[in-house]
Amino acid sequence: MTKTMMLQSRIEALLFVVGDDGLTIKQLALLLSEAEELVAQTMDSLRTAYDEDLTRGITIKEIAGVYQLTTKHELADTIQRLVENPTAQSLSQASLEVLAIVAYKQPITRVAVEDLRGVKCERPLQTLASRGLVKEVGRSEGTGRAILYGTTKEFLNYFGLNSIEEMPPLPEEEQGDTEQETDLFMTKFQETFSGAK
Repeated sequence: MTKTMMLQSRIEALLFVVGDDGLTIKQLALLLSEAEELVAQTMDSLRTAYDEDLTRGITIKEIAGVYQLTTKHELADTIQRLVENPTAQSLSQASLEVLAIVAYKQPITRVAVEDLRGVKCERPLQTLASRGLVKEVGRSEGTGRAILYGTTKEFLNYFGLNSIEEMPPLPEEEQGDTEQETDLFMTKFQETFSGAK
């Protein structure tokens, strides 16, 4: 394997692991201990390879200098079918917890959700996004401009709500107790929506 191929492989692995957060050329160069110019050239060749290979379903997208792996836009119909006809499998406990936090605290970043839950939330967020229950609603101010998540119209349909304002209010909780706050979210959320699909 050539050095270029190895570097492409390492870039691909890093972009896959970070998911929607993506990485800048500067961040990649730092993680790979390579010159930014070399990383930028390798990124361009990797993106071209994805775009020209019609057998691949993914490509690399750049948004405001941040690179991320994404599905090709030509496959939107296929992805839409997945969103409109999710599998019969119910949401996991982790996904329900993340959904409850997003619903009550939106707009919210992944890091803020993780602070509340005390564990990583990337996979549950991806599951919820693939089912159309949460979506990117903006970017936070400040360093890194993290993605802000919120609920979707599909979320309202799923739980039989006309608007987010119809969600039951949370009882007052003591500040500073993350575990208690998360339990409170889950208890109220599951009580209210136990009859949902």
